[in-house]
Amino acid sequence: MALVAFGAFGFPSLRPASAKGKGCPKGMVQVQGRYCIDAYEASTVEVLPRGKTRTHSPFSPVAGKKVKAVSKKGVKPQAYISRDQAEDACQSAGKRLCSDEEWLTACKGKRPTSFPYGDERKNGYCNDGGVSSFNHYYGEDGAEAPLASYTWANMNDGRLNQLKGTLANTGAHKRCKSSFGVYDMVGNLHEWTAAKGGTFRGGYYLDTTQNGDGCAYKTTAHAPSYHDYSTGFRCCK
Repeated sequence: MALVAFGAFGFPSLRPASAKGKGCPKGMVQVQGRYCIDAYEASTVEVLPRGKTRTHSPFSPVAGKKVKAVSKKGVKPQAYISRDQAEDACQSAGKRLCSDEEWLTACKGKRPTSFPYGDERKNGYCNDGGVSSFNHYYGEDGAEAPLASYTWANMNDGRLNQLKGTLANTGAHKRCKSSFGVYDMVGNLHEWTAAKGGTFRGGYYLDTTQNGDGCAYKTTAHAPSYHDYSTGFRCCK
């Protein structure tokens, strides 16, 4: 969505709206006067007939349901979602998945840095030092889970993001914010982008280093139909 300010007599001005989020829907912020992005990782509501909605559990896959993306502070974001499902959820909200470039720009901030908050990693600023719920449930006495346990069903176990020290509420890590006002772009959940072939960015609460550091984290190993307890998203417009 182009952001245009209107001057006297209703004629468009060449000066973009300068107020934070001006021209953007609720829950979104403006980036460089070019586009809007969700301030928070998306949660979802299920869309019912006649335009009604009801809460959808962030600990449950969305397969077989029509869901709409919501950007809201203080809630658990939606995990267990594929790129294709995330794209549909954004479209249901009148938005779209962010391009790779849009995502990176919003994460790095107005004066581009490696992390949303600066160039040096700060322990505890983002949700990037969590516990392994997978090892907790599928390892022997909390030890590393055997390779055979990494099945589709186990990776989508709804208990995984409910263990203490795993998934945090949106915006809970107040210092994990870019200068554009976007929260949790590193850690908490991986975030799908619109890149073809299946790309998610930013890492999640247990890994923000294996495939890049900070905003540079990028995974391309999974198909657009893939989802597990670590995959989430946010929308742009």
